[in-house]
Amino acid sequence: MAVPVDAHTLAVEQMRLGDHAFAHYEDDELRWGVLGVFAQLGLARGEKVVVMADPDVPHDEAFRQLFPDGVSEAAVSRGQLRFTSMRELIDPHRSFTAERQMGRLREETEQARSEGYAGLRSIIDMAWVQDLGMDVEGVMHRETHAEALFTDRLYAEICSYDRRRFTPETVEAMRVGHPVALLERPGELGAFHFDHGLRLVGEADWSTRAQWSAALEDALSGPSADHPLLIDLTPVSFLSVTCGTEVLRQVRQARPARRVEVRCSPFNAELLRRLGARGVGTLFLVEDEGSVW
Repeated sequence: MAVPVDAHTLAVEQMRLGDHAFAHYEDDELRWGVLGVFAQLGLARGEKVVVMADPDVPHDEAFRQLFPDGVSEAAVSRGQLRFTSMRELIDPHRSFTAERQMGRLREETEQARSEGYAGLRSIIDMAWVQDLGMDVEGVMHRETHAEALFTDRLYAEICSYDRRRFTPETVEAMRVGHPVALLERPGELGAFHFDHGLRLVGEADWSTRAQWSAALEDALSGPSADHPLLIDLTPVSFLSVTCGTEVLRQVRQARPARRVEVRCSPFNAELLRRLGARGVGTLFLVEDEGSVW
């Protein structure tokens, strides 16, 4: 089952405290990639990381999969990285309620702050739902009513769904219900076409250049050449020189010519300028903060 890319899809590298994200996988090797990046970035940014992996996976195995180089052992020793479970989180209670879980996560966030960390990141493999015999409807309610955990931007969470355990309808409902949905793998590129626009998400590099080029071509060859086209690169976590040059080439050669607004980070805007964006008369850069040159 393909999981769509849309207006709320991001690459895991762009997650920050305050984000509540959906992730998904369909095999036991694939599950660790996105979660490992999330955990490693949290440690690097001075945040505490709590991992609630599949209850069937021992903590030491989860550690090896998330940190294959083993360099984060010191984070475990100093308490910055902790492996637990949903069952342990709600202990001594035996049954799950959204209020109980959210209350404990607030306590964990406050504890992380009191220990001097910038905030708390949690990884939650949703295999706990079957482990605790929880009904899916109750979980869906929690997932779509958890805003209070994130408003102070001190807590971030990934809820990871095994597509073999949940029905396609449940997976899609969870994807749509989360404020953020993550690309399935680190290093991927996603493209979302909308009226008079294109949103590109993830990494634009040598491995994704063909997909990048095809998405741009589709957008620029659309039927509404009399309407400005928006190319949103703000969710691009890495833009290579090759792919940046391809943006300029396609906009310059588009026929019929049309105004193209490229929205991107200041860093990528500067890259495009260095590659010659000022010499493309139909191209207008709109920086993240709204400044336009």
